[in-house]
Amino acid sequence: MSTGRPPSRRGALTPTLIVVALVVVGFIFFANVWTDVLWYRQLGFIEVFVTENLVRIGIFAAGFAIMFLAVFFAIRIAYNARPVYAPDSEIRDNLNRYQAQLEPVRRVVMIGLPVLFGLFAGSAAASQWQKVLLFFNQEPFGKQDPEFGMDISFYLMSLPFFGFVTGFLISVVVIAGIAGILTHYLYGSIRLMERGVFTSRAAQIHIAVAGASFLVLLGLNFWLDRFTAVQSNSGRWAGALYTDVNAVIPTKAILAVAAVLVAVLFVVAAIIGKWRLPVIGTAMLVITSILAGGVYPWVIQQFQVRPSEETLEREYIQRNINNTREAYGLDKIQVDRYNATNTASTGALAPDAQTTANIRLLDPNLISDAFSQLEQYRPYYQFPEALNVDRYEVDGKIQDTVIAVRELNPANVATNQQGWLNQHVVYTHGYGVVAAKGNKFTVDGKPEFLQSGIPSTGVLGDDSTYEPRIYFGESSPDYSIVGAPDGAPAREQDRPSGREGEGDNQYTFEGNGGPNVGTFFNRVLYSIKFQSSDLLLSDGVNPESQILYDRSPRERVEKVAPYLTVDGNAYPAVVDGRVKWIVDGYTTSQFYPYSQQERLSDATADTQTTSGRAVALPNSTVNYIRNSVKATVDAYDGSVTLYAWDDQDPLLKSWQKVFPASLKPFSEMSGDVMSHVRYPEDLFKVQRQLLGEYHVTDPSTFYQTKDVWSVPADPTVESNSGVKQPPFYMSLQMPDQDKPAFQLTSSFIPQIVNGNARNVLYGFLAADSDAGNEAGVKAESYGKLRLLQIPPEIQVPGPGQAQNKFNSDPTVSQALNLLRQGASEVLNGNLLTLPVGGGILYVQPVYLKSTGETSYPTLQRVLVAFGDKVGFAPTLDEALKQLFGGDSGAAAGDSDNNGQTPVDPAAPGTPAGADAKAELKAALDEANAAIREGQSALAAGDFAAYGEAQRKIEAALQKAVAAEAKIPVAAPEATPAPAATDAPEARPSPSATS
Repeated sequence: MSTGRPPSRRGALTPTLIVVALVVVGFIFFANVWTDVLWYRQLGFIEVFVTENLVRIGIFAAGFAIMFLAVFFAIRIAYNARPVYAPDSEIRDNLNRYQAQLEPVRRVVMIGLPVLFGLFAGSAAASQWQKVLLFFNQEPFGKQDPEFGMDISFYLMSLPFFGFVTGFLISVVVIAGIAGILTHYLYGSIRLMERGVFTSRAAQIHIAVAGASFLVLLGLNFWLDRFTAVQSNSGRWAGALYTDVNAVIPTKAILAVAAVLVAVLFVVAAIIGKWRLPVIGTAMLVITSILAGGVYPWVIQQFQVRPSEETLEREYIQRNINNTREAYGLDKIQVDRYNATNTASTGALAPDAQTTANIRLLDPNLISDAFSQLEQYRPYYQFPEALNVDRYEVDGKIQDTVIAVRELNPANVATNQQGWLNQHVVYTHGYGVVAAKGNKFTVDGKPEFLQSGIPSTGVLGDDSTYEPRIYFGESSPDYSIVGAPDGAPAREQDRPSGREGEGDNQYTFEGNGGPNVGTFFNRVLYSIKFQSSDLLLSDGVNPESQILYDRSPRERVEKVAPYLTVDGNAYPAVVDGRVKWIVDGYTTSQFYPYSQQERLSDATADTQTTSGRAVALPNSTVNYIRNSVKATVDAYDGSVTLYAWDDQDPLLKSWQKVFPASLKPFSEMSGDVMSHVRYPEDLFKVQRQLLGEYHVTDPSTFYQTKDVWSVPADPTVESNSGVKQPPFYMSLQMPDQDKPAFQLTSSFIPQIVNGNARNVLYGFLAADSDAGNEAGVKAESYGKLRLLQIPPEIQVPGPGQAQNKFNSDPTVSQALNLLRQGASEVLNGNLLTLPVGGGILYVQPVYLKSTGETSYPTLQRVLVAFGDKVGFAPTLDEALKQLFGGDSGAAAGDSDNNGQTPVDPAAPGTPAGADAKAELKAALDEANAAIREGQSALAAGDFAAYGEAQRKIEAALQKAVAAEAKIPVAAPEATPAPAATDAPEARPSPSATS
């Protein structure tokens, strides 16, 4: 007699474990969904979450139901129509064997297989939710395509939906048809016999219905393909070209009709039981599709188009030019001829005095270490690798500003203090804004700060006028627990006291920045979400606690506006008493007719993205883009505000129908925010990439590719592999403007072929970034693109040539090479291009950075070039005087630094500055001698002597720098230029052609 447990009890264990596993998985799924609900609800965008997910669920359900029902009934009908007996005993025996093996699980298979296919189909369909919503909420463009005369909205919002539905239904018919045919075969309705294929009457009807359905959908697909021809990118130019219009589109219509006729033959065959006609019809359809869809267009292209391509394609090239320029916002660009001079005349900068005063000297990509060393204060703070350029009103004037926020870096907290409590409860936020003048620096080369210190002080405000705490930023922790009941002791590390001997201040978050995590239920949910038992058990969580997560400004905008492509550079601004991140969002499409497609990741790539200083855009293809949304993210409480910036964009209007409560009109934007809006970088990069070809509007010139431009490679990067120079923000007065405006700029050189190009300047592009400072009113000039075209016969040096002149100039190279041989590193700043003085001026700051962990770059020299002349001095103002014969005609922003280093008076009868020149020579001789000592010591392996030699080199170079500063500036010091092609004073010409 058995003493073990009854089998029934053992058998209950497996179902119990399955149920427990399902409950656990279900609760984890619920935790992730419900925490998302809490996040969206707290932020005020629950509409977005609910709408998107309900639509996804609805589409999934529809896709699942259609696929499930089609496959289920195909299998069921085929099973119910199985014959009672098979005509051949041997085959019957084999099939009986298969059927016997299948029979125990037949019901599971007949349900499970349709469910499996339904899940796949539903998931695939749900991913197309944006196409579905755009179709049902579409807005007209009010513009027709040139081939079919359909509104552009048909191509961007209707055709993608029709294509999705047609493709989905074809998949359903094919899968259901195959499932039904296999079931017929398995149960004997279809037999492979020596004399042919035996099919039962039921199988014939089944095949006919599946075949007819497939052919009808195929015909519909052929018909829709006619319209997709205008979106084609298979030819040399986007859109329907001569062969498409005269061969492909007509044959697609013929094939559509033929497919429907063959479908009718299948239906007739099912009725009369004769299969000859549908078989012949199918064969003819295949042959016709090969001949009409492939051979005939090929013949037209090879023997009619190629010999006369320029003539025959002219109309379609013009369509491509017009539509591409419209789709990328290039159709309203202002093009002016710029007859640039290469002669640096005395006083030439007088008409550009305001621009000259604002020329930016601080490179936001190099100055981060200086901000860190001078303004970091604690190791748990940090500044980004690349800072941002903005502008603020200072003493009644607009001042270009390099700005950054002091963010939290909890990874730098002492190792023995990196517990969960410190990481998530104590160290929760950064503190304060740091800003420096873009056009000035201190005498010793440090940034001249407008806003600095802890507590935060400066012209942008202090702790009493703006909230300096940074809870939401680009480097915030993954999550933090903040908030406490009234009267509870503060636990958050706030900031150093700012007074010697006093401890650090503590703080308690007082805003509404995240979902409440004080209840036990919410603590459990978030413990699961972040896989942290500490969050559930720690006393750092109290009834008033909030949890802050998804804290990157770009990430927050992407979540609340999933239909937008977000610019790679969010930047901070002090506005309305808060620090707010400003983020640009784009509506995009790849379906605009006759518009050239661009891959965003390629078009926006430059040395900023390749170095990781800026976020690269996704590897997606577009042929339509609009900066439709400006968003702000509050750095204190994380609140997101979306403004409909381009309220005429039909795509944005459609999304406003879908999410009516999530966007505000830009008329509600404050004047403070408006004054810091700027033209977005990634849109500008895409536009300049297209403009390399599409500045040409004549189809013949465009066809011959005689005037293609390229964006120059960044000349400041050593071993540059052709990575493009980034665009630069600066205050600049273009030739047709009456005052400077904040602009985003870039230049063009001739087309780069196989890495080679003539590095002369062909064009200069500027985008007006001033939106004004009036609340709710966008300046009419904002977003205006101005292109200066330099005639090719005027050989104006490009950025690469200018950098080469700097590097090869004897005076410059000698000084810089000596600096490089010492213990200091010479860093070339960004090379700015400015259309001033009737020509093109290049300005490059030069930084010196000594060795050591605490070192940082200081601005020591400024290089300038105009034509073939080069200037090199401690200040921009002095360098410009060198360049323009002792008088540039305008004062640079750093002119106050001139002469602050004492100049020794020369003895009577002695040339001015002779003593200083002697000091310079002696210092350089000392440096050379110390270099030789160091090399000898290194060869002998005497590292102590080598270190001593390095100290001598550093001291000698400092003497050389001080001596050079004493030498008076004189016009002859500038590097002379051979007579270059001179031109009249630059002036815009309204009649210039592109």
